[in-house]
Amino acid sequence: MADLSHPGTHDTAAGSVCGVAILVSAAAGAAMIGADAGRPSPAVAVPDLVAVAYEHVAADVEAGERSSAVLRLGSWRSSWSRDDHATAVQRVREAIGRGDVYQVNMVGHHSSQFTGDTTAALARVAALSDGGEFSGGMAGAGWAVASGSPECLLEVAGGQITTRPIKGTREATELGEKELRTSVKERAEHVMIVDLERNDLARVAVPGTVAVTDFFALRHWCGLWQAESTVSARLAAGTGLARVMRAVCPPGSVTGAPKVAALRQIAALEPVGRGPAMGGMGYLTAERLSMGLTIRTVAVSGDRIHVWAGGGITWRSEPEAEVDEAFAKAAPVKRALAGDTRSSD
Repeated sequence: MADLSHPGTHDTAAGSVCGVAILVSAAAGAAMIGADAGRPSPAVAVPDLVAVAYEHVAADVEAGERSSAVLRLGSWRSSWSRDDHATAVQRVREAIGRGDVYQVNMVGHHSSQFTGDTTAALARVAALSDGGEFSGGMAGAGWAVASGSPECLLEVAGGQITTRPIKGTREATELGEKELRTSVKERAEHVMIVDLERNDLARVAVPGTVAVTDFFALRHWCGLWQAESTVSARLAAGTGLARVMRAVCPPGSVTGAPKVAALRQIAALEPVGRGPAMGGMGYLTAERLSMGLTIRTVAVSGDRIHVWAGGGITWRSEPEAEVDEAFAKAAPVKRALAGDTRSSD
């Protein structure tokens, strides 16, 4: 495919391709590096890899009619109990103690049966990022995905490649901010993932150009403080999309370090696959590639809606606290699906 290190010319003539929407599942990301893809996805209708090309048109095209059926959700069902989740966290701590891994991201899954039209609910999920560029959705026959992700998996523009991993979460209160800034566990976890992302970008970068800026900067998302860093580099000449995707997928901030060893722990401990969550979704044009990491993401498959949420586990992790963090991350998504428009601030 085209060399991403040198932007092309964007043809705007009617009928020409204006861009390609891309969805990459967690399992597809693992397959890219020959790693364990884990259990099957519960959202069976959602493909592991989707690319949809869009073309310029000569005039505005009217949207098709939408269903007016009200969305009704059933009870949420978790893929594991709180005790099982906490036990998995403890197993990761034991693996860290043996030296098998340094950090692993453990993800929980929830699903609900539904009736009616999901269009408005999915739009509310996408709006959770306050209009951020990594929000959006894709859909096909019998499936749909919406993401309100605040996290940048990958940006390539002007020959520069950037990723912005998020690691570290607390309630968006004065006390939460203080706890996050002073937490030894959260900072250690953040450092590990930033180092992992530095190594990922180095695979496709001009040597010596990888840099970290805005280290451990606090960002606000739906009533939570989250710590974010920016890792960027100059993209090596001749680098195409496939090579870039293999360098950053599956995303380090939702797998762990070392990445392949962390994926083995995930496959052994998580009871269901991650589906389109913990992967990437975005848009490619002649000038730019922009992909969000599909956290805070919902999948519709058949007559069920699926939500995933988790967090990074280190030696200092407390199992019950990690379970609470995962539920805190899933809560705004569930509220949005249910039509709860209360402020998260």
